[in-house]
Amino acid sequence: MQALLVLCTCPDDAHAARIAETLVAERLAACVTRLPGARSVYRWQGAIEHADEVQLLIKTTRAGFETLRARLCALHPDELPEILAVAVEAGHAPYLDWLAAQVTPSSD
Repeated sequence: MQALLVLCTCPDDAHAARIAETLVAERLAACVTRLPGARSVYRWQGAIEHADEVQLLIKTTRAGFETLRARLCALHPDELPEILAVAVEAGHAPYLDWLAAQVTPSSD
């Protein structure tokens, strides 16, 4: 099992809470941590933008990633949501076992 940490920013806590709850309830993520207070600076449609955001740290598996990515796109209010998956190289084995048991892999 390959664990992934998926990063996704949300425009506010209400969206972040709804997305986090849905991903865990649907067993697409073992855990989602919401980190309020993120301040992003980025270029969008030719202009420099500044946004207060909530950073989501989504713990999932590689096997479940595509289903999670599709669901995130459906739930997210932004036209182009940030979805970045980072492979977990090492971790506390019992936690990784728990993580794997919580995520239902895609049947695609």
